[in-house]
Order: sequence, then C-alpha cells, then structure tokens
Amino acid sequence: MGYDDTTKTLEIEFQSGIVYQYSGVPAKVYTELIRSDPIGKYFSDKVRNRFQAKQVAS
Repeated sequence: MGYDDTTKTLEIEFQSGIVYQYSGVPAKVYTELIRSDPIGKYFSDKVRNRFQAKQVAS
C-alpha cells in the first residue's frame, strides 16, 4: 500500500496480487486506513466504491 499526496492517489496490492489505484483520496483517509484495525473493514466502509478505481496490475 502506498499514497501519493501530490496526486491524492492511493495504491493497494491485494493478497491476490492485483493492484488498484484509487483517485482523489484525501490524506486523512489514507492515514486512518493504515492505522485501522481491521484494515479490511475500514477499506470496505471508506474507500471501496467511494473513489474512482483503476486496476494497474494483475
């Protein structure tokens, strides 16, 4: 997982090896995501289906 503050892009590699980039993600959301437990629940509630996603690797 990584975040580019300049472009507000969140990049996540899932256990399957697929990599997605999420556009327009505020830094606060990224910070909360990496501090959350469980991370999957926060991702499902606050990121998935809320930001534009693009698959960049499989």
